[in-house]
Formats: sequence, C-alpha cells, structure tokens
Amino acid sequence: MKEKTLVPMLIALGSNLGNSPAILQQAMSRLETLSHGAFIRSDVIQTAPVDCPPGSPNYCNGAVMMETLPDLDPLQWMKQLLSIEAEFGFRPRQIVNESRILDLDWIGFGDRIIYQPPELILPHPRAQLRDFVLIPLKQVAPDWRFPDSGKTPDELLRLLNSDKR
Repeated sequence: MKEKTLVPMLIALGSNLGNSPAILQQAMSRLETLSHGAFIRSDVIQTAPVDCPPGSPNYCNGAVMMETLPDLDPLQWMKQLLSIEAEFGFRPRQIVNESRILDLDWIGFGDRIIYQPPELILPHPRAQLRDFVLIPLKQVAPDWRFPDSGKTPDELLRLLNSDKR
C-alpha cells in the first residue's frame, strides 16, 4: 500500500487582547495536536496594528507549518480552526479589524488554490501584502511558494520593503 505524501498547512496567528504571547503559544500547542507529521513554530513578534480602529493595541503575531494528509476536506479544516478560535474566546466581530484574543488565518495548503467564498479562499487573499504574516511565515516555510504568485515569503517581503521606500 502506497503511503500518502503529507501536505504543508500554513497558519498565521494573531492576538492583541490578554496575554497575547502566552495565548499564541497555547494556540500553537493546540494546533500541534492536529498535525500528522512535522510541526514548526515561528517566533512570536510584536507588530503595530494595521487597518484597525484608532487606539488598537499592538499585536503579537506568529505562524505554524503543520503537515497534514492531502485528502482531508478543506472546509472541515476551516471549521476546526474556527472551533479553536472559539475555545480561546473568539466572538464574531462587530467592527472590521477590531482587537481580538485569537485570530487564526489559514494562509496556504500545499500548492492548492481553493476558492469557496465566503468560507475559504486559499492562499489567503491578503497574506502576500502583510509583513506581519510574511515574517513569521518565512521562519516556518522559507521555501514554500504562494501557488498564485509563485513567490516565497522572503521574495514577497523584499517586494513590500522596496514599495515602502
């Protein structure tokens, strides 16, 4: 019987309410229980809020790469991520980009492009424009390429930084 090749699943984590560094570490540990193979954690970095309401506190951000089986249903995985957010006290947002205890953004699933709005769009549509996603992603999956652009996190970071000059 042929063994299935595992697929990297990339998830970005963010928090700016409560003890955010501890919350991210706990969430990473929770995600690790779902991995079918390798699991890599990024460092937790602190970043300024982007496109958030005035007065929003700074964020802590991180990322994980976890290997999973290729034939698992993506919408079931999305429900699992939403369930983990709920375990940490996530509530539906009243204001766009408001502060939160835990936010899990599914960034990529191997080389798949999935378009099933509003539930799931992969790769994440704004990840390539956010250094607070790309910096931790570069740590956990430096060679992974966004399937829609073909670029690595480092290549995208260089593009973002050149646009800021």
